[in-house]
Amino acid sequence: MTDSISARLRQAIAHHAQARRMAFSGPEPVTYAEFGRLIDGYAAGICDWGVARGAKVGIIAPKTVTAIAAYFGAMQAGACTCFIEPGLAPEIVAEQADTVEMLHLVVDESLIDRFEGRSLRGLTLRGLGTLNSGGASSDDGLDSNDAAMLLFTSGSTGRPKGVLLRHGSLICNAEGVLRHTGTSPQDKLLHVMPLYHTNGVNNQLIVPFLAGASVILHDRFRPEAAIEALRRDAPTYMTGVPTIYARMLPHLTHGERFPDLRFLRCGSAPITPTLHQQIEEAFGVPLIVSYGLSEATCTSTMNPPDRRKIGTIGTVLSGQQVRLFKPDRNAEAPEGSEGEIRISGPALMAGYLGSTEQPIVDGWLRTGDLGRFDEDGFLSITGRIKDVIIRGGENISPALIERHLVTHPSVRDCCVVGAPDADLGEVPVAFVVLKEGEKFDEPALKAFVKGSLARIYVPAEIRNIDVLPMNGVGKTDRKALRRVWATSLLAQV
Repeated sequence: MTDSISARLRQAIAHHAQARRMAFSGPEPVTYAEFGRLIDGYAAGICDWGVARGAKVGIIAPKTVTAIAAYFGAMQAGACTCFIEPGLAPEIVAEQADTVEMLHLVVDESLIDRFEGRSLRGLTLRGLGTLNSGGASSDDGLDSNDAAMLLFTSGSTGRPKGVLLRHGSLICNAEGVLRHTGTSPQDKLLHVMPLYHTNGVNNQLIVPFLAGASVILHDRFRPEAAIEALRRDAPTYMTGVPTIYARMLPHLTHGERFPDLRFLRCGSAPITPTLHQQIEEAFGVPLIVSYGLSEATCTSTMNPPDRRKIGTIGTVLSGQQVRLFKPDRNAEAPEGSEGEIRISGPALMAGYLGSTEQPIVDGWLRTGDLGRFDEDGFLSITGRIKDVIIRGGENISPALIERHLVTHPSVRDCCVVGAPDADLGEVPVAFVVLKEGEKFDEPALKAFVKGSLARIYVPAEIRNIDVLPMNGVGKTDRKALRRVWATSLLAQV
């Protein structure tokens, strides 16, 4: 028996259409019946275009119902689909496409002028508005092993890498998230994250569509607009990164509550317990922290909405295995001890495209993250292997220093990186963002660290910075901070 995420979506959408449910709500509502017809029309258009089964199709468009229908239509027609960041220059798009042997590019008419007449290295180009044939084309026997989705890793240097995901990978992720969250037709999701990020599609489109929930689309995140949507459109949950919620806090009315809101979800970047508590107090609902990698589709652990534990990334989703290994060898770490987080199961990618690097060893994805399970099966991240600072032969976890520094009354956020040292090899350096109205006092902050942690954890230098640099998915850009540090040293020479 064949099985694919496209077949499951088609069946679910038909069921929800019969129940007269809304696929999209908010200012421009769209029923499941209308959405299903759009997907079928784009699937037929992809077939008419002559796109071969398994061929990679890139889509560049604003976050609209039309773009989403084209995405799932292409997947339903047997293509391997990929949302590409709309702001990328044509030459970067061409480089990415060349890396993964992508031959077809669909571009929204509002953006197509940037690409017409440019050298696209053999890419065939179509306007989004011309692709829907108005016909119908069903999933033609796609299997769980067929290629379904392509994602690009968010590395800031070097050639881009494509993450290839199968239909079975998307099914595994969706089933696990559905069981963990209990998403239902009564739910409404406020969608503020980009579509070219794995969470933006897997957890914020596929999951609600399977469940019959409704999606409220915001083309991009704006704090004031998101809060107004919480008031006006009555979403039951929202997904974001820590930065998103931190930027919403100053715009909230003190004591305001949103009666329909069940919980907030948070992932993609670490969050401090202090910020976690601030968010829960401000919104009046639980903040559900999760963890995952594009290389394992999207989410591998998540806090259950009814029993979340602050400071953890939750319990393992059904259908996946998460274990801890000794970082320097292929052996499991002793129970209760720290180890490298590794993931196994159907959610794993088929592999990288455009790179000889393959982080899956003996069926286990090496994440590079260090973690520890508690007695209840909740996992906590304790650090990152490549971020570990080796000071005079002693390993220092930046996360430990960061967790302590953000408890200081004057500090709102911080990041610790390793800096070269002629004597010790490497020493910790901290960048702190102060709360409004606070004065920077480096000796006092160093004394604060020394008061609770061992001497080796005291940063060699602490610098005040207005805002921590972020990459495209909201993670603190440690490489950028290391460059800031190196540049300042060169300026002193």
